[in-house]
This record gives sequence, structure tokens and C-alpha cells, in this order.
Amino acid sequence: MFTQSKKFNIVPVLLAAAMLLVACAPAAPAAATAAPTAMAQATLAPTAVMQATLTPTAMTPATAMPATAVPAATSVPVSGMAGTVTVGSKDFTEEFIVAEMYAQLLENAGFTVTRKLNLGGTPIAQAAIVKGDIDLYPEYTSTGLLTVLKLPSMQDPMQIFSTVKSGYEQQFKLTWLTASPFNDTQALAMTQATADKYGVKTYSDLAAKADQLVLGGPAEFLSREDGLPGLQKAYGGFKFKDTKQLGTGSLRYQALLDGQIDVVVAFGTDGQINGDHLALLQDDKSFYPIYNIAPVVRMDTLQKYPQIATVLNKLAPYLTDAVMSGLNWQVDGPSKLEPAAVAKAFLQQNGPLAK
Repeated sequence: MFTQSKKFNIVPVLLAAAMLLVACAPAAPAAATAAPTAMAQATLAPTAVMQATLTPTAMTPATAMPATAVPAATSVPVSGMAGTVTVGSKDFTEEFIVAEMYAQLLENAGFTVTRKLNLGGTPIAQAAIVKGDIDLYPEYTSTGLLTVLKLPSMQDPMQIFSTVKSGYEQQFKLTWLTASPFNDTQALAMTQATADKYGVKTYSDLAAKADQLVLGGPAEFLSREDGLPGLQKAYGGFKFKDTKQLGTGSLRYQALLDGQIDVVVAFGTDGQINGDHLALLQDDKSFYPIYNIAPVVRMDTLQKYPQIATVLNKLAPYLTDAVMSGLNWQVDGPSKLEPAAVAKAFLQQNGPLAK
């Protein structure tokens, strides 16, 4: 009886426990359901942090351009991305045009370019690049040979180039990039009427008749070794009745046409020679060497921005005698176009940027 009574009394306890389990059962699944969510959040959190760290748009202010508005790759670089360089030039038309071509090609390649054009003659431009006021400028191979390095004249253009390249690198920490084929040699010209009047066709003729004639040209021609002193040594004579310092611009040609001078110091690719139908005198003793133009660049600048060589070397083969003479005439002739406009039109229509 005792045993039966004991069993009978435990039933209510078991029933109560069962009811308690049933009452608590719904809460357990809810907790189990919530748990994976919390675990998922804990698992995904590092991914969110990584995205915030690695994705540029996560760091972009709300006012910035949306990522979808930024173009994919384009052929026109953003200015300044490649670096900043300063391009200089000497003080005459051809230098302005070629220096502008250098500047515009570099800008097209992504450089920010500061222009310091019309610096003056060779000594001023050379001093500026050595000092670091400019990074590069157009120079002529035989000008570098005779005027800067003060070496004897040479006739082989490849020998001239290799000599000035090595000389500049050793003495000035400057280097030469690829030279263009056109030859802007020093020259002497007269109006056809004056040349016929005095019977002058060659430098030898002019040397003998110089005491009857007036010479006009840049001041440095009177003292440079590839100027009047050199001509006097090579030909004798060349003692002019008078000389007038007229610079290297179009003023000297106007003076020739107006009869203020009889002989003008010219350059082989000057547009006025063909444009004004002038008589270009023959250098019958081959006194003047080849004057090819090329970019002279500071070596530290080129080391910092080696792509400068790739950009500017592409221009070299485009600049022939006929091309350069025609471009010069667009500036100095009746059209009177700006050098920057002439350079831009050539680069885009016939040069490296032509499409």
C-alpha cells in the first residue's frame, strides 16, 4: 500500500513538469532561430570592414562625382597626372613653334607644362637649363658643338650629334633626344635685285663685295665662331660697310625688303626665303655644318620622367626642311598666325596627334 500510495502521489509532479516543458517549448525555437542571425552578423562584419577599407567609393565624400560618372580609359590623359615640366625656347619663330610642339605633346601625355618662351639667344637659354629654370628646350646640334662646347666644326651629322650628346652629359648633366632631319643651317640672303646688281651668288662673291654692303642680323652673329668671325677666317674679306643688330625675328627681313640693309643673316628653313623670293647665297666652301634640331633635357628631369623621351622622340621624323619652312611662313608671312596655333594644327592634322 505504501508503495502504491507513493506512485500515486508522483503523478501530479510529473504532469506539472510536462506542462512546464510544453509552456517553455516555443521560446527555445525562437532562441535557436535568432542565434544563426547573430552568428551571421559576426561572420559578415569583417567583410564589411574590408570593403570599407579597400573600396575607394567608401572613402569618397558625398559631394564627389559618382563612380559611374567617371569615364573608363580614355585617350586624353588628365593634365598633371604625369608630372610638371618647364619648356623654354630661344627668341625666334622656329623656336617658338617647336617649343610649343614639345609643350603640347607633353600636355597631351598628361604633363602640366609651364612655358618660358622667348628667353633670348643661346647663352641665355643654356644658362637657364643648367640652372634649372627650365627642364628642356629646342637646340641645334652645331650650335651646341660650336657655341656651347666650343669645339671645331664637323660635317658628319651623326658625329656632331654623338659629340654634343656626350659633351653635354659630361659637362652639364644635360642630354639630347632624337634630332629632326631638317637642317636649319646659318645662311645669308639678299633680295634678287641686289644680288644681281652686285653679282653676288656665293659666299666668296659676298666676301669680296662686303665693303659695299650693309649686313643685318642678330647681335650674337657678330661674335660667334659660326658667325662673322668664322666666315672671315674661312673666306677672308667679309668686312661690311656697316652692320645692324636686328635680332632673329621678322624685323630683319622687313629691313632687307625696305632697303635698310643689303644682306640678311638667315636660317635655312626661314619661311621668308621662299615667301619673299629671296636669293639664298651658296656656301661654296661648306663653312657651315648641319644644324639639326632636338630637345635638350636636364638628365635629372629625364630620370624622374623617362616618358618624356618617348613622347618627344615621336615628333622628330615629321619635321623636314619643307615642313618647317612652311610652318615658319604661317607665322612670319601674311597670315601672321600665332606659333601655338600653328603648332597645334600641325600636330593634330599632320603630326603625331593626327587621327
